[in-house]
Amino acid sequence: MHTSLPDFDMPNEEQVHLAAESFRLLSDPTRIKVLWALLQGESSVACLAELADAAPAAVSQHLAKLRLAGLVKGRREGTFVYYTAVDDHVRPLLAQALRHADHIDRGLPHQHHGTPAGDAAGHPAVEAAPGTSA
Repeated sequence: MHTSLPDFDMPNEEQVHLAAESFRLLSDPTRIKVLWALLQGESSVACLAELADAAPAAVSQHLAKLRLAGLVKGRREGTFVYYTAVDDHVRPLLAQALRHADHIDRGLPHQHHGTPAGDAAGHPAVEAAPGTSA
């Protein structure tokens, strides 16, 4: 135990590895857009491609990675597959990352504490996910 940090508790190696893998998976802007859209509700590849301003083939590849990571699942209906987000742990993580990006974009202090509803008030892209405390 380090004397200057008496209550410090380092996560175990597996937790650190899995957290790093999650951040790696979320490090792609298209994946962030796709996942953010899926946190709003079910959607098809074509709709996600339009929302993310990406080619449907690229969105399909991103969805495959997100599906393998257990973050999304697909439901087949005829020739279409509709996707949904399945890991609610990602919702607050993504919302916080977007709030942080909003602070940087607007030049706000890093420790800025805004309105009681959250410092992203008035910024629909950050407030959009249901279940977040944006």
